[in-house]
Order: sequence, then C-alpha cells, then structure tokens
Amino acid sequence: MLLKKTMLLVTVTTLLFSCVTAKKEIMAYTKNYQPDNPELYNTILKQDSIFFGYYNSCDVNLEKYGDYYDEAIEFYHDQGGLMTSKTAIIESTKKYICGKVTRTLVKGSVEVYPIKDFGAIEIGLHSFKNNTNPPDEPIKIGRFMIVWEKKNNSWKIKKVVSLH
Repeated sequence: MLLKKTMLLVTVTTLLFSCVTAKKEIMAYTKNYQPDNPELYNTILKQDSIFFGYYNSCDVNLEKYGDYYDEAIEFYHDQGGLMTSKTAIIESTKKYICGKVTRTLVKGSVEVYPIKDFGAIEIGLHSFKNNTNPPDEPIKIGRFMIVWEKKNNSWKIKKVVSLH
C-alpha cells in the first residue's frame, strides 16, 4: 500500500513539475527521449494505438474500448476530476465522446518506462478535436500519463492522468 502511494505521489509530482515548465522545453525534452527497452516501447505504442482506435470509433467498439480498463481504474482528469468506476468512464465516453471527439497522439512525444514486475508507464502528448466544431478551430495539445499493467499476457489500463 505504501509503495502504491509513494509511486502515485512521485508520478503526480513529476507531472505537476512538467506542467509548470514551458511547452517549448517539454517538447525539446520529449524529442530527445530514447527508450531503455525498445520492445516494451513498441508494445505500449501498439496498445495505445489499439485502445485509442477503439476510443475514436467507439460507436462500434465501445465494448473493446472498455475491456482495456482494469476494474480498479483510477482516471484523473484536470477538468473532470477523479473517476474510479469503469462503468461510469465507459458511459461518459459514450455520452460525450462517441462520434464527437477524435484523439490524436503527438508523433514522437511518447516516453515509456518499465515498472518492474508490473508493467509500464506511458507519458506523452495528445490532442482532441471536437468534430462538431469548425474544422479550422485551433487544436490544443495536452499531456497524459497511462499506467499499464500486464496481467495474464494482456495489457490493462490501471491509472490515467489527463491534463489539458
């Protein structure tokens, strides 16, 4: 329990520190990242792509999207608050996202760090386009962190931090 609290505190502190740094600096640091474990890096990028593919086409893939979340999910959103109900997250996605929003990963922005005997942490930049807004509307880039757990040879999302 203490290890989990310590890990969460370190992660949140790191994210908060990175948020007060100028975006220009963040991009420069991100672009210089080299993964320690390229195989894990590629695996997590593939999982991200599949998961957000379901997110972007959730009208037909909502069940597959939901399968990625662990039952004990913690979803921290700077504007929406904390959600700990997998069902509520899926219902919120259905109501506010499906057919309305498209998520795009900022190419080259992802960093992946292994967590021994657990899984990995993915940190990166992404944008969300509201499909109901004018096509020329500026798109804002946000920072995210996903804690991935490898269970029985499959990947589950244990925690999410989404900052806009």
